[in-house]
Amino acid sequence: MKNIFTAFLLFLSITLFAQENLEYQKPSKEILDLVDAPLAPTVLITDDGNHMVLLYRDYYKSIAELSETELRLAGLRINPKTNIGSRTNYYNNIKIKQIGENEAVQVVGLPVNPRLANFNWSPDETKIAVTNTTPEGVELWVLDIAAAKVTQLTNATINANMRDVVNWFKDGQSLLVKMLPEDRKPLINIAESVPQGPTISTNDGKKAQNRTYQDLLKNPNDEFNFEQLARSALYKVDLEGNISLWKSSDLYSEISFSPNGDYVMVVTIAKPFSYLVPYYRFPSATNIYNKDGSLVTTLLEVPLIEDLPKGFMAVRMGMRNVRWRYDQPASLVYVEALDGGDPQKDVDYRDEVFELKAPFKGKAKSILKTKNRFRYIQWGNDNLAIAHDRWWNNRNTKSYVFNPSDNTEEPILITDRNYQDAYSNPGDFVTKRNDYGQYVLALEGKSAYLLGDGYTEAGQFPFVDKMDFDNLKKTRLYTSQLEGKMESLLSYNSKKDELLVRIESANEYPNYYFKSLRKKKGPVQLTNFDNPFKSLQNVHKEVINYTREDGLELTGTLYLPVDYDKQLKEKKPMILWAYPREFKDKNSASQNTQNPNEFTHPFWGSPIYWVTKGYVVLDDAAFPIIGEGEEQPNDSFRTQLVANAKAAIDAVDQMGYIDIKKVAVGGHSYGAFMVANLLSHSNLFAAGIARSGAYNRTLTPFGFQSEERNYWEAPEVYYTMSPFMHADKMKTPLLLVHGEADNNSGTYPMQSERYFNALKGLGATVRLVMLPKESHGYRAKESILHLLWEQDQWLEKYVKQDTEIEIPESMGKD
Repeated sequence: MKNIFTAFLLFLSITLFAQENLEYQKPSKEILDLVDAPLAPTVLITDDGNHMVLLYRDYYKSIAELSETELRLAGLRINPKTNIGSRTNYYNNIKIKQIGENEAVQVVGLPVNPRLANFNWSPDETKIAVTNTTPEGVELWVLDIAAAKVTQLTNATINANMRDVVNWFKDGQSLLVKMLPEDRKPLINIAESVPQGPTISTNDGKKAQNRTYQDLLKNPNDEFNFEQLARSALYKVDLEGNISLWKSSDLYSEISFSPNGDYVMVVTIAKPFSYLVPYYRFPSATNIYNKDGSLVTTLLEVPLIEDLPKGFMAVRMGMRNVRWRYDQPASLVYVEALDGGDPQKDVDYRDEVFELKAPFKGKAKSILKTKNRFRYIQWGNDNLAIAHDRWWNNRNTKSYVFNPSDNTEEPILITDRNYQDAYSNPGDFVTKRNDYGQYVLALEGKSAYLLGDGYTEAGQFPFVDKMDFDNLKKTRLYTSQLEGKMESLLSYNSKKDELLVRIESANEYPNYYFKSLRKKKGPVQLTNFDNPFKSLQNVHKEVINYTREDGLELTGTLYLPVDYDKQLKEKKPMILWAYPREFKDKNSASQNTQNPNEFTHPFWGSPIYWVTKGYVVLDDAAFPIIGEGEEQPNDSFRTQLVANAKAAIDAVDQMGYIDIKKVAVGGHSYGAFMVANLLSHSNLFAAGIARSGAYNRTLTPFGFQSEERNYWEAPEVYYTMSPFMHADKMKTPLLLVHGEADNNSGTYPMQSERYFNALKGLGATVRLVMLPKESHGYRAKESILHLLWEQDQWLEKYVKQDTEIEIPESMGKD
């Protein structure tokens, strides 16, 4: 027996130590069964409520897919062989379900090995345009809803590298499509190219305080390749597959038709390109064309945007946010800053909204001024619209009802609230498609409807309100109070008395229903998706409430291990998973927005898998970081972080479920940053898991997360919050995981690499896993399975701490 035990130790030692050549691993069967569970389809419902389109896809990509050729240019990730985003999510099957029928109909005519994307409804919702990606490139297909059949319209000549790939003409018989230009030049092979000189950047003294963007252009070769890949020619393609040139090649970015279909707004990118910002801040021009392609006017020309004023609410000067007015045949609406785009200036109004009607050459009419930075308008009719603004610094948002036809009428303030205050959220106004096929307010005279999430101190109770704009009085029409279930209100048709809802419970998969508000009849079930995660069916789940040492009320969703006996209260190891969030007031920070009846869905990054391995899991534990008044949240970040963690552990410990010496903490992105800080500045945890984080804030010197002060304004904050600066304090085993192709601002792979080297040099117990080809969120099934295996091994070793097997101290320091 002793020899067998010694052999097992030797095998385990070799397995853990020889990581350089480790192939992809798979987790234990309990976890693997959950990963392999089938995914329910995405559901699209026509506005008339007669048909459902069910879109199926694989939940994961393969590492082979992620290994396809990829160029990272100007904030884009492109497959230059197929001319579509290299990280595009594809669907591989479509079914049509007629409402009232039991079974969905399989769509016929699908291509071999479908890779479907860019779904776009026709104006009358009888068809959907869709692209299919082949090894040779991207094709255009069209789905006929009634016939449940797809037809190919073009060969693999589509350029889907930029947005707005396919747009319908108003008649629904033709589409405006981006296609590869005939004069595209061969791309430069960067690996084989010979530099013609150095890459030089200059500045003429202007401040250009930009976030740490990734995938930027780096040299003239990148510029050339970006230009070739971004250039398209615009073609008109009819439903018979006939093709005609609409506009010759250019760097087309955004394309949108006027509501009546007579005009097309086209945004093109221009030079000079930038090495500091992504493509959407390059110079651009906005042109208006007739539907036949003839130029009406050049509306706007914007220079390169590298030097905005400091602050999250900073914007450029001049015309911006140009959009169509959805309730008019052909009117443009745009915004101009009244504060110079500088949030530091003290002004009465931040923005002014203008309307410019066809043919877009006269003087624009001012229709509204907003106190905060303008966000968007929900159009109703000639005399009624609702505008929304927001101001990040004090978390304030305002909504106004106003008359767009008469700017002498003072807008009426509907709401003036903290947008982080979930309990005061009035809900979202219901919209409907108008005669132009655009979504506008669903008005009944001068009344509209609101659908709200309904978070309260007592729980979540979604609601339907009716608002009368004459007196701003609200009438509550419906409050959801389903026992043991969670109901999400998706849309409401007052004329048909039809409420579209999604109902679920902790162990019942979400399904769709039609409900009546007025008629006393039960809901009509539209889908019947089964729970694919049977092993979690009876797991105990509850939202717990507890108090931080300063009196702040906190919450978390608690899961007990499979088959756990609550009467025996056997003490188990626990995983605490969280993500810090900044607040400007304690009231908002203490609110409960978790619902115990939400379906338990173990997505790839979830800690829920470990309830099958005997762990208690406290998921989405509240980790508010508060800075009221002039104080900023990050001024006391570490103190509040530790207080949050201690309160969570104490709460579950007092329930008698856990061994407080066997608690792990985990997080992703800013949650990983949280983990590293907690392990450095507390003794609360046995181990930690930190995925795709940033650990040295001096590498993000012009702000990060919700910190808008730069490093030179608050050096102590940057130093104090950086785990890298306190690597010598790390005494707890830490598993670091990072995608090698992380594209998130600030979370360079280098962040984990440098942090690992620091911890290793100081003798910490640490392991770094770099996942090939993965971005900020992980996609390949091989990567996900290996990630789960790594996390499982780490937890088994350092949290469960099996005392019968002594692993050498050097293990884990490789």
